[in-house]
Amino acid sequence: MTHLTPCPGCQTPTDPAVLAEASQYAFWRKPDGACPACVQQQLLQELLKKGDEALHQGVQAAWPLDAGAAFGVLPTPLRLHADPRFAGRGVTLALVDSGFYPHPDLVQPRNRIRAWVDAGREPVRVRRFTPEKTPRWPGWDSRRGWQWHGLMTSVVAAGNGFLSHSLYRGLASEADVVLVQARDSSGAITNETISRALRWLLAHASELDLRVASLSVAGDLVWPPALNPVDRAVADLVAAGVVVVAAAGNDGVRRLVPPATAPQALTIGGIDDHNLLDHEQIALWHSNYGLSSGGRLKPELVAPSIWLAAPVLPGTAVAAEAQRLFATRTGAGRASSGAIAEDRIAELKLITPYYQHVDGTSFAAPLVASTVACLLEARPSLAPQLVRDVLQASAHPVPGVGRERQGAGALEAGRAVALALREMHRQVQPSPQVSPAGVSFSLHDHQAHQVQVFGEWDGWRAPGLVARQMDKGVWQTEERPIPPGRYGYKFLLDGTRWLDDPDNPVKAPDGFGGLNALLNVPAG
Repeated sequence: MTHLTPCPGCQTPTDPAVLAEASQYAFWRKPDGACPACVQQQLLQELLKKGDEALHQGVQAAWPLDAGAAFGVLPTPLRLHADPRFAGRGVTLALVDSGFYPHPDLVQPRNRIRAWVDAGREPVRVRRFTPEKTPRWPGWDSRRGWQWHGLMTSVVAAGNGFLSHSLYRGLASEADVVLVQARDSSGAITNETISRALRWLLAHASELDLRVASLSVAGDLVWPPALNPVDRAVADLVAAGVVVVAAAGNDGVRRLVPPATAPQALTIGGIDDHNLLDHEQIALWHSNYGLSSGGRLKPELVAPSIWLAAPVLPGTAVAAEAQRLFATRTGAGRASSGAIAEDRIAELKLITPYYQHVDGTSFAAPLVASTVACLLEARPSLAPQLVRDVLQASAHPVPGVGRERQGAGALEAGRAVALALREMHRQVQPSPQVSPAGVSFSLHDHQAHQVQVFGEWDGWRAPGLVARQMDKGVWQTEERPIPPGRYGYKFLLDGTRWLDDPDNPVKAPDGFGGLNALLNVPAG
């Protein structure tokens, strides 16, 4: 058994050989290595400092993908500025879709598929798996189109990026998953099959430790809405403590169908962030909107629904063509046939031989569900209503778009986790706090034994501002007068681990391969 070593950056237990890889990257300056999550953070700095082209070059240098990458899609953790300390550990996430495939990103190096469920027929068929077992179920290797959609949604949410050296991982990359197939024998997904899927999840939620369900499916319009069985099944599942997330749909019209109509579900619309990190560049995706069957405004949130990395279905003609195209693109015949290969790679939206970029609210919903898994790892006691409150309170508005179309705004995964941690301790205020009496900083971290705050206001002079533990895992500095100005600052944990303030979304490169949080002290 490989002995795992804490990552020098985020303390995540990691194979020492993986840590050592970081020292090979030209932009990595620390000799003691780093885990893939910390290297991804470094790539973010390359983008902020040098622009989009430098990011793409950095991706190529950091992850030697088999035959190169054609399109530098931002990895999801970077796109949502996720807190690298949380990845859905100990949380089970269910995905309801047309069909699935046991992709390496879900089953390597450890199988995380708890169960496969066929709810498209009665009685429901089930296969359960242990972490050591290779998951197989009827038709798993059919290589049919109806498997592809669920493959992509499940990996967008919970894939660990096994085929991309962890680059294209989902936020819930360590969560367990339950894959629920809702396609009937005729190939249709109906209110009946969705309801059956939800009822099965309700019956088995306790034994599976189920906390989140993501539905990238659409049922049938029913009138009057009170007769809609899907909405009732969603309400029952939420009452049992499971957060239900549903895709709004992609027609851009004022019309919702189940399960997006369910009042208790978190209905998710889409945004196009243009594969950038600038909030001012975000545009609304053409997602559906309207009222739930109970009169609640939908969607509650919007999330990225384009430029998302998802896997190619192994064994298909597209997978074989992708291998050939990338071999041609980088091989000896590149001069004569490379341009043709490039055009076809773009047509198929390929990023690497194993991934392509996809679009639709079917992928925005799993992004929110994976964020919920991280919230529940950070604070397991969060009830569904509190999850809703945290996600909406931490969202940022999309410029120039009415609330009817975007709900509370665009998903902010890192800020949501920070807010959830504060909710655990009601007396903790967001960090930093600026008042006439001075500035104070706070941090939630249960692993730290000592916390200090260093900043530009005094030239990073030691010992900085020493925080006291106000409650278990809650650290706070006393108020201190700081002259008006704009300052970079950081937490130092146990004298060895630097951390930019996860509560503060305003960041800037620190010049040493990381980020500073920014403090603004107004005059007067």
